[in-house]
Amino acid sequence: MRRLLAAGLATAAAVLALATPASAAPADKPQVLSGWTQTSASSYQSWVSARANQGNWSAYGFDWTTDYCSTSPDNPFGFPFQTSCARHDFGYRNYKAAGTFSANKARIDDAFYADLKRVCSQYSGAKKTSCDSTAWTYYQAVKILGLGATERSLVG
Repeated sequence: MRRLLAAGLATAAAVLALATPASAAPADKPQVLSGWTQTSASSYQSWVSARANQGNWSAYGFDWTTDYCSTSPDNPFGFPFQTSCARHDFGYRNYKAAGTFSANKARIDDAFYADLKRVCSQYSGAKKTSCDSTAWTYYQAVKILGLGATERSLVG
């Protein structure tokens, strides 16, 4: 009888475990993602801090992978764009996974441009002008190349 009861309890526990998704992300995942993909410097700094402590956010199942600036230089002309590109990848990858990329793409691209302009604000004179021009080029590239093939054909 004890064995039968123990087997029944074990089966019930297994069914309950299957019915409760152990890997479900916290309910505030969309808010956290949104908070890390805004144009503000504080949003950028919050994301940089979280990226440095990814283990603290493991329950959320965020995709932290990056190819940085894809096929463009990560640090063109010595301008350190690598981290800005990584945050841009973070936004694209995680909103695509959430199925809400189209609704958020413009803001993610705008946040990327704001990040690049913050990099450029460290410079002055001709170097700042060059950085700003490079940032604008990178921004225009993601606005167009970040679209799917169908959307690109509608643009041009």
